[in-house]
Amino acid sequence: MTDFLPRRKQLPHGIPSWVHQGARHFITMRCREQGVTPFADAATAQKIIDSACHYDAIGKWYLWRMVVMPDHIHFIATFDLSKGIKKTIQTWRTYHIKANAIRFQDDFFEHRLRDEDAFSEKCEYIRMNPVQKGLVSCPEDWSYQWAR
Repeated sequence: MTDFLPRRKQLPHGIPSWVHQGARHFITMRCREQGVTPFADAATAQKIIDSACHYDAIGKWYLWRMVVMPDHIHFIATFDLSKGIKKTIQTWRTYHIKANAIRFQDDFFEHRLRDEDAFSEKCEYIRMNPVQKGLVSCPEDWSYQWAR
């Protein structure tokens, strides 16, 4: 029966030659099933943030901002392009799949932020996401976020 459902197109995550080290990338990843909120659990949300900060501390990425929503995660990071964005994220997600039984969608959304205006816009989008989703009235009231 699932053979008749539309299949999601795999997103390309190759790094073009014109993207240089130091570029910032906006990342979104969702849980696999719609209507499921695995990140709503405070302990799980904190594990996501802690592991993202650990990746920052060991140099896997440079984390700028992150928010953990009930069913998705947004963050901005700078990656070591020689190691690849896709591989870095896959390794991080695999840890959460095994350690926290989180089921992510197979792929993730990635967008390179081309300038300071785009960076500022996405930082504000991440900060306000809990307010826009009606979870809090003030972004500072959302516990599951991190900013450099």
